[in-house]
This record gives sequence, C-alpha cells and structure tokens, in this order.
Amino acid sequence: MTGLTARQVHRRYLILHGLRWAPVGLLIPVWVLLMLERGLALPQIGLVVAAQGLAVLLLELPTGGLADAIGRKPVLIGAAAANLASLSLLAVADSFALFVAVMLLQGLYRALESGPLESWYVDATLAADPDARYEHGLSHGAVVGGLAIAAGALACGALVAIGPVSPVSALTGPVVVAGVLQVVGLVGLALLLVEVRPPGGAPTLTASVRQVPSVVLGALGLLRRSRVLVALVAVELFWGFGMISFETLMPVRLAEVAGDADRAAALLGPVGAVAWLASAGGAALVPALSRRLGAPVTAAAFRILQGATVVAMALLAGPVGVIVAYLACYAIHGASNPVHMGLLHRQVDGPHRTSVVSLNSMVAQPAGALGGVVLMAIAGAASVSLAMLVGAAVLAAAAPLYLVSPGPSWIGRRGRWVWNGRPTEPPRRI
Repeated sequence: MTGLTARQVHRRYLILHGLRWAPVGLLIPVWVLLMLERGLALPQIGLVVAAQGLAVLLLELPTGGLADAIGRKPVLIGAAAANLASLSLLAVADSFALFVAVMLLQGLYRALESGPLESWYVDATLAADPDARYEHGLSHGAVVGGLAIAAGALACGALVAIGPVSPVSALTGPVVVAGVLQVVGLVGLALLLVEVRPPGGAPTLTASVRQVPSVVLGALGLLRRSRVLVALVAVELFWGFGMISFETLMPVRLAEVAGDADRAAALLGPVGAVAWLASAGGAALVPALSRRLGAPVTAAAFRILQGATVVAMALLAGPVGVIVAYLACYAIHGASNPVHMGLLHRQVDGPHRTSVVSLNSMVAQPAGALGGVVLMAIAGAASVSLAMLVGAAVLAAAAPLYLVSPGPSWIGRRGRWVWNGRPTEPPRRI
C-alpha cells in the first residue's frame, strides 16, 4: 500500500497523531471561558456547540466516503486547512454569529479528519504485516494523543498566567499558538503520510468522487448485518451527549467553585496537562486490563466509572475535589477510546473502514449538539451541578450496549476470540 514497514507506519502515525492533538490541548482550558469573556451566555454557548454537531452530522459520512474513495491524505490536508481557518476566526470572534461560524468550520474540520489517519494506519500496517496487532498501535496513539494534549494544556496555562500581550488577551494567546501548531501539522501531513493511489489526474478524481455515495451506502449496509456494530455505534449516542458534562461544563464548574474565571483558566492549564497525562496512562494500561477481563466487560465498566467521576465533579465542594474527580474522569476517558475503537475496527475490512469510523463519529455529533443545548439550558436555568448529574447518568447508561451481543466478534481473554466465554476462531469480517 505504501512501501513502508510496519514500524515506519507506526512511528509516522504517532508523530501525526501528536501534531493533531497538541492544538486541542491549547484550546480545551480556554474555549468556553473565551466565549464567556466575549459576552456569550451559557444557553448561547450551548447553541454554538450545537452548530458544530449539526455540521458534522451533515458532513461526516460523505467525507468519510470521500477519504475511502480518493485517499486519506488529501482529505486530511483539507481538514487541517479548515481548522486553520477556524482558529484564525476564533482569535477575533466577538459575537454569537461569528462563534457559530467558527464552530461550523470546526464541524467541517472534525468531519474531514475523523477516521482517515487511523484508517490509514490500520490498512498500511496490515499491508506491511497481515498478522500485526494494530490494537497496540491504537493504544499507543491514545497515549501520544494524551501526552500532546497535556503539553498543550500546560502551555495554555503558562500563556494565561503570563497575561495579555497587547493586543492579544490572556485567553486569546493560546488560540494564536494553536494556529501556529496547526501549520506545523499541515506540513507534517504533506511530508510523512505516504499513500499509494492510482494515477490518472482529474478523470480519476471525478470517478472517485462519484464512488462516494456507493461507499457511504455500503457502510450503512454493514449496520443491517451486524448487531455488534449497531451496539457500538449506539454507544456513541450516549457518549456524545454525556461528554458535554465534563468537556464543556467542567471549566464553568471550576470557575464556580474557584470564584473567578481567570483563576479557573490558569488552573485548567496545569490541571488539563495532568488530566491528559492520566488519559495517556489509562490508554497505556488498557491492553493488559482488556486481556484479563475481555474488551466488552472492560468497556462497559469504564462507562459506569466515568459516570461516577462526573457525579463527583458535580457534588464535591472546592477546587481540589472537583479537580481530583476531573483527573479520574480523564484517566478513564483515555482508556475507553482504544477499547471502543479496537472493537469497532474488528467489524469491518479496508474498503469501508473510514466510512464506518466516520459513521461511529457522526452519531456522536447530534447527540453532542443535543447535549450542549439541553445541559447548558439546565445549567443556566437551574445549576451547573444538576446539568453534570444528568450527563453522568447518560454516560453510564451506555454500558449495557457493550454486552448486547457477546458473540465471536468480541475479543476475549488473553487476546483470544471467544463465544460466550469459550475460545473460537476469528469471524469473517463483513
């Protein structure tokens, strides 16, 4: 596929994955606080978040099919360009309409980048070594992503602590630096991602684009033939809604208990760094835990535990208690994703891989949009704590979906395939 060895694919995937997530680390601590600083109310912020979710809902499957049809590299480069445009607009946005425009661009970015890099890694690894255990690489990617976000969050805290550098405010500085890092990531994609595509110029491109609807329909067809895939995709509905409780509401909750938004932003820098180090640690430990308990049981337990940590964030008084619960939440968050994605990739082969990953991501977006509107409305009308408790309940409610169909498509103990606890042969992929 690429002429690269499995080791080279692994190394390049980790580098590109780190470059993708470092700008996110810079933005997480200040994203909501920046909108509050520029005059938006909590219900307005909920609508802004919903704009991104709706954009991804409309674009996720077509862009996933586009990546499978024309190649992952051009789609990822387009995603990086969209993110750079959104960050440039975010640096100057000062109204509800402009923040909606920022989030629509973010929605385009998320739709384009969701899946192609991971799918390239899996297919390129299997092309180099058909017996490779790419789940380990996905876990390593989660570790690198956590470390990259931690470094970005730490840098964010330092930039906010330094204060404004005229004419850039303290909360805007991290946005500017994130834009610079996105330029570095764009260059990295151009140089490191090697993908072999048939030559042919514009006619081939046109023919590939025409394949997008059939690729998308093929991915949707997989849902009709796999109960396991339906259950895994359904998990994302709950996850997308519930993540608002700790991603979007956490800065507001910390500002509430700390008594000051700037203090909360300064705290969220180092706290966010430690949180994503905890996330990386959880991702590093999950292969051993998954082998011992089985991936479905492990994934289900993580959903319940994460809901419990959000309950703690909602109810504990004082910054220390909220921060400790937040760190535990992100340790579980980092461990959950590679388990979920490993199970998902086991359900599909290369031709529809990116489309299925996009389908998985797509369903989280309308759920996240709904969560943003509902939970922010609850926070504005009642309290932030009540909104977080609702989000925690939704997160935990996803747990049984991992156990709906414990057939041979699930990985069991010590890396073997099992059917209701008994070793069996791997199933044929659909």
